[in-house]
Amino acid sequence: MVKQIAADVFVIGTASLDVLHLAGQKVAAAGGAGLYTALAAHCAGAGAGLFAPRPEPMPEPLQPVAERLHWLGPVITPDRLPRLEIEHHGGGQATLRQARWGAEEELIPDTMPAEIAQARIVHLAALSTAQRQLDFLNNLKAHRADVNLQRPLISVGTYARLVYGDAGRVRRLFAQADLFFMNENEANGLFGRLDRAKTRSEALLFVTLGQAGALVIEGKKVTHVPGHPATELDPTGAGDTFCGATLAGLARGESATTAARRAVILAAEVVGAVGAEALLGRPPP
Repeated sequence: MVKQIAADVFVIGTASLDVLHLAGQKVAAAGGAGLYTALAAHCAGAGAGLFAPRPEPMPEPLQPVAERLHWLGPVITPDRLPRLEIEHHGGGQATLRQARWGAEEELIPDTMPAEIAQARIVHLAALSTAQRQLDFLNNLKAHRADVNLQRPLISVGTYARLVYGDAGRVRRLFAQADLFFMNENEANGLFGRLDRAKTRSEALLFVTLGQAGALVIEGKKVTHVPGHPATELDPTGAGDTFCGATLAGLARGESATTAARRAVILAAEVVGAVGAEALLGRPPP
């Protein structure tokens, strides 16, 4: 059953079944940038939706996710779920061993339910290509023009392979998004150096710094949000968790800095657990 809620934050992305290599152990876990972001928004108190391929029957690791989120998307068989294999090396460093994107290609703007554009914020999680994100962004921009409103706010996330392999399209996304999330490595790739990062006056950029916290960049103004103590067990999804929790705060009307301060705490909880356990076991406030 699809959970019926009024969504403050709707995430366009994927849920996946992942294999994690952690300190010599091999662990199976639910994953995906879309899943982590939407779950974090839910845990931070937002009504959260996810537009992602939806498997039927629902695999056991994803059943708690489906119970918490308003999950819409093309119905697929479980064998067509995206599947990632990630090796963690400690200190937030990781290698993507394998990536199978499965039915992600069925996520297209033409099939996006109209209710998604009614959310306060729509976040485009990292997909297999930046062009796929651009297609959704253009669709959402066209909707805003049709209704003559600045809602929804459009948020975008990225990852290093896109920044270093398709920088031109990532820059187009950055130039048009209201909110943008990336990590320090990605910021160095996009801007040349982290201290060159800036936004247009009406946009926000959030840069995660691992244990050091995050930067909130508004135009040329840069605010550092300190990290929260954590014992690293599994850093998978920490950046996406920060993103989802920040979006929840913004949807509630919090300032960007206040939202980010709350978000680093939830991200630290995720780092101290395996997979999405911290998000699935933590009720919203």
